[in-house]
Amino acid sequence: MVQRQSSDQRRYQTSVVIVGTGFAGLGMAIRLKQAGIDDFILLEKSADLGGTWRDNTYPGCACDVPSLMYSFSFEQNPSWSRMFAEQGEIADYLRHCADKYRVREHIHHGVEFTGAEYDEHASTWRVSTTDGTEYVGRALVSGVGALHLPSYPELPGVENFEGEVFHSADWNHDFDLADKRVAVIGTGASAIQFVPRIAEQVAQLHLFQRTPPWIQPKPDQPIPHSVQRWFRRLPMLQRAARAAVYWLLEARYFAVFNRRLGKFAERMSKRHIRESIGDPKLRAAVTPDYAMGCKRILLSSDYYPALTKPNVDLVTSGVAEVRRRSVVTGDGQERPVDAIIYGTGFHVTDAFDHLNIIGRDGRKLQDAWRNGMEAYLGITVAGFPNLFFLLGPNTGLGHNSVVFMIESQINYVLSCLRPICRDDVGQLDVRQSVQDSFNAEIQSELTGAVWSAGGCRSWYLDENGINRTIWPGFTWKYWLRTRKADPADYEITAGQSR
Repeated sequence: MVQRQSSDQRRYQTSVVIVGTGFAGLGMAIRLKQAGIDDFILLEKSADLGGTWRDNTYPGCACDVPSLMYSFSFEQNPSWSRMFAEQGEIADYLRHCADKYRVREHIHHGVEFTGAEYDEHASTWRVSTTDGTEYVGRALVSGVGALHLPSYPELPGVENFEGEVFHSADWNHDFDLADKRVAVIGTGASAIQFVPRIAEQVAQLHLFQRTPPWIQPKPDQPIPHSVQRWFRRLPMLQRAARAAVYWLLEARYFAVFNRRLGKFAERMSKRHIRESIGDPKLRAAVTPDYAMGCKRILLSSDYYPALTKPNVDLVTSGVAEVRRRSVVTGDGQERPVDAIIYGTGFHVTDAFDHLNIIGRDGRKLQDAWRNGMEAYLGITVAGFPNLFFLLGPNTGLGHNSVVFMIESQINYVLSCLRPICRDDVGQLDVRQSVQDSFNAEIQSELTGAVWSAGGCRSWYLDENGINRTIWPGFTWKYWLRTRKADPADYEITAGQSR
């Protein structure tokens, strides 16, 4: 491993700087190692690795993608305890991967990335951090993803609230919820997991719902030890099971992109509501009035039953005001509460707005994305040479495992990094025409999909109502397009070795 540190102890120089140590950052580091490239540094703002699965420790936190697919294809885990692994088990898996593939020695902990500026003369990225340390790399890989900046709603008067306030992504485990009166704001993916857990502890739970999500039963169950033993003895058996899960998930594409099949999936979800809730008024309140797929489709078998508990109150009139010890709803009713918990998700389409990333000719990333986030294959942006995004624009999924997308992107980025690290290539910048053509294709494929229908409001959409988040197709098609970078798509400057 080559990491050159300047004498003032405030500057590191390396070939590749990777930001983040979740699935994306660790996966990139591991593949570099496997390719024989050791000259890289991972920047991690926290004292531990793991990204989303380190930060989100709320009760009930678990994956909504089957464990067999929510893992690296090259490091399958035969010991998953459940069909859908919980947070702690996934975090342990990531730590195992870091240890097995010896990438911990490359991680600089407590280093928060704040921005980067491209030096065209030197063909390097100068990466800035909160503590003033500078990292200089020939290439920069962003592995931070989109689900890392908690989103907070604007609640009038919340600054005067004297009780406890926290976000699900920053859960306060020191606060004892037992016998407390709690207001939960939001009914997204996190809330439907922690609400059933805390409903068993609190004296009263007021759940504030703006828009009900589409929810399907979660087919979760323990994986028998006998199956785990067979997976360990016959890895091919686990690979076959993984392949079966992949194609089952891939079939969910039709529920999102085919309206006839989407209607069938909606009927299944409505049946789930009928079987879980007896009260007609509560049924009506949790039944969405928009097409399935507009928002993220959620999985839960215990959320609806939790709403029927006598200490749980579903509130649909919104928050008008927060007072010192209460929440006042839009209908004028005052509800005394001891704590407010936000289950309001994350910044997605504006996730990079806070970063100061400057490319060629002093152009800021925010200016390049003034009319919306765009990247070629969700990975490279014209005018920002040797900068690569993992889980960039339009590479999120609503039907399959995002880890599959990450691995596809990593393979593509690796094909770019090899010649850069050999110094065969100095600068690799995607052609603007190629990027424009790709994004026109993406938006054309999204036209007529559920997100372009009237009335769809979702974090998939940017402020202009354009879907900048979801990949509009089968994941195997994305895999085909990202197996290797095509030099014809890029403006390439030769390196010093050429």
